[in-house]
Amino acid sequence: MAKKPLILVTNDDGITAPGIRKLIEVMNTIGEVVVVAPDSPQSGMGHAITIDSMLTCDKIKVEEGEQTEYKCSGTPADCVKIAIREVLDRKPDICVSGINHGSNSSINVIYSGTMSAAIEAGIEGIPAIGFSLLDYSWNANFDVLKEEIKKITLNVLENGLPEGVVLNVNFPKSEGAFAGIKVCRQAKGNWIEDFDKRVNPIGKEYYWLSGRYELMDKGEDTDEWALAHNYISVVPTQFDLTAHHFIQKLNNWEL
Repeated sequence: MAKKPLILVTNDDGITAPGIRKLIEVMNTIGEVVVVAPDSPQSGMGHAITIDSMLTCDKIKVEEGEQTEYKCSGTPADCVKIAIREVLDRKPDICVSGINHGSNSSINVIYSGTMSAAIEAGIEGIPAIGFSLLDYSWNANFDVLKEEIKKITLNVLENGLPEGVVLNVNFPKSEGAFAGIKVCRQAKGNWIEDFDKRVNPIGKEYYWLSGRYELMDKGEDTDEWALAHNYISVVPTQFDLTAHHFIQKLNNWEL
């Protein structure tokens, strides 16, 4: 009998979030599942790591199933690091992160703890996928995603991913059938931030961050276009941030 693939599962919404519980359920149908996830929500943490305080990683059991589970006091990137170095006895065959409650399309990818966990796995040479659903509700319907998540995961296990590439998968909010899966590029967009300035009872000023997303891309090959038309978007994402196209021109500067 072929050995089951070892699957590392993590997220940024916390180990008890409905999204990761559904992801664990799906992964249990594919392989041997080890969960190392934050013990509390870590949304918007990006690729932060813990360097100035202690980390804990405790074995727990949130609900029944064949998976082995650990809650970690750190960030999503911390979870992947400690899983590889301290928890697992061999390199996982794949790392899946999510299912995130909310979008990680377009510029959101750089702020995302979900995707940073996948990227951390990619840095270690592990094929990785970040899954997100465009629904922030704690009671979002993740059941409709199960078959597509399984299909994408099995494809990565079979075909692998190039070095330095992970997949960013976003699902539109849908109660029915999806239009399909569309391989896309990341849409150009940005958040127009606003700060709600307030004063607390002792007179100290404080701020709440708010804002709106502005799409600056009319292309029909983007993740935002796909999601708006009920497609599942799949963006191959790289973590080499070098602007290779500018190197030659920069070499002509008088530096």
